Amino acid sequence: MLREFKEFAIKGNMVDMAVGIIIGAAFGTVVTSLVNDLLMPVISGIIGTPDFSNLFVILRNPTGAAFPSVKAARDAGAVVLAFGLLLNAIIAFLAVAVALFFLVKVVNRMRRQEEAAPAAPPAPSEEVKLLAEIRDLLRRR
Repeated sequence: MLREFKEFAIKGNMVDMAVGIIIGAAFGTVVTSLVNDLLMPVISGIIGTPDFSNLFVILRNPTGAAFPSVKAARDAGAVVLAFGLLLNAIIAFLAVAVALFFLVKVVNRMRRQEEAAPAAPPAPSEEVKLLAEIRDLLRRR
């Protein structure tokens, strides 16, 4: 059983997948920063809402108080429809999708360039060389 696990864990695809997951997690951090620190302030400036994460509707409020944030409302026991958090998640998803689209586009372009590069013709085998010599001798006669 240990041998089977070792074969499974050391397979090339498994290692590639692990590297991909680690890079994906780091990429997620970069995208989160991109959305929170660059995109959301620009979008909020255009729309006029300073932070989408605090856009919410209170569905049931047992205390009757007004809440400045989703967290405060939930801590007080109110039932909250936090559509601003959904908007943030959608914007983050779209940012990841666009970034991955361009990444795949660049990788595909590089692959096409590699495939289009002409490869040097292989050297003829000994049989082909011998047949070419025979052909040339027959032409001279």
